[in-house]
Formats: sequence, structure tokens, C-alpha cells
Amino acid sequence: MPRHARLIINDCPHHIIQRGHNRQVVFARDDDYRYYLETLQEWKSKLGCKVYSYCLMTNHVHLVIDPGSQVENLSLLMKRIAGRQTRYINTMENRSGSLWEGRFKSSPISANEYLLACCRYVELNPVRAGMVEEPWQYPWSSCQEKTGEKELSWLDADPFYLSLGKTPEEQAKKYQQWLSETIQDGELVLIREATQRGQLTGSRKFEQEISKKIGRRIELRGQGRPKKEK
Repeated sequence: MPRHARLIINDCPHHIIQRGHNRQVVFARDDDYRYYLETLQEWKSKLGCKVYSYCLMTNHVHLVIDPGSQVENLSLLMKRIAGRQTRYINTMENRSGSLWEGRFKSSPISANEYLLACCRYVELNPVRAGMVEEPWQYPWSSCQEKTGEKELSWLDADPFYLSLGKTPEEQAKKYQQWLSETIQDGELVLIREATQRGQLTGSRKFEQEISKKIGRRIELRGQGRPKKEK
């Protein structure tokens, strides 16, 4: 496998970022967001992927997706979404050309250590951008579903979210508390850098497990100290 090849692991969640071309606006109207989410819902079901978290910002998207048993399904999903959204926007605005920058960025996540943390990172984007005071106030992310503000039947609940409580109400309450907790030093940097570099979001142990699984060495270059396992 070439060094520049994207690292995708089957049956593993991935943090994905895709930006607009030259960071241009991708979502200008409510219907733009809705169309993207409809495509995501349709194709994640067709390809057997699981969507654990998402946040659609004005000029980029964050997703946490498990491709399932077929690694190629992640790239297929992103290709279908990007292509359909481009055609839709170009038709609506009577324009042509690329809507997205060349390649989406992705990072396989160590679920035991960082899946909930990555979902929090994704859903806190509007807060960090100063768009809302609380993440569940933002209408274009998975946060409202996971905190009980609305029902979104196609969103997948990961096992760590489900373990937060015995009932949906308890899970939503505990997740809202989790979003409000103080984030450990280095967590944001680790998640951000791992995705930008296409590396693993996890510890040395996770690195060794994935290296053994795919039969080649993986290095976590330049990342901060990993969070301790719970």
C-alpha cells in the first residue's frame, strides 16, 4: 500500500472532515443542509455504514462513520454524498465546478478510548465557532437527537452512548452532562491533528492492534500523549 493511501479500517469508526473548495460556503440555505442529510441517510443504509455523529457547518462537514465489514464503503459513501451535493448546488445556483476540496480527511478511532470524545468534538463545533451557546441548540448536528431534543430514526447509537443509561431518557441526560464536562488538556489537539494527518485517533496500544490487523507498521507521528483508558 502506498504511503499516501488513506487508512481505513473495517468495523471501526472514523472521524471524517470534508471542506468546501477554497473553504467556500457549502450550505447557504436550510434546504442545502436537508438535501445533504437525506443523501447521507439514503446511502449509509444502502452501503451498510453506521453514522454515529455529524455536524454540518457553513463550509465543511464533520462525520463519525463506521464503514462496516467493507472498507471501500466509506469512500463510496463520501463519493456519493459529495457528487450529489455538488450537482444539487450547481443546479440551484446555475453554476459549475467543484464544490469540495480534493479529498476528505479521515482518522480511524479507537472506540474504547475516543469514540465518545470524537462525537463530542464534532458536536461542539458550533459552540467553538460562536454560533450557539449550547451544542444542542444547533439544528444541523446529531446533538439534538442524542440529547433528546428531537428524534432522528436513522442515526445509529454507538454502544458507548447506550451504556450511559438504561433508558433513552437517561442516556440523553448523561450525554448532555458529558458534553458540558471540562475537556482534558490535549484532547482537542490529538483529535484535530490525527484527522488532519490521516492518522489513528488512539493510544500506542491501538496503534499496535491496527498494525497487526492490517499487517504493516503504523506510526503516530507528532501526536500528544493519549488519554488514559477508562
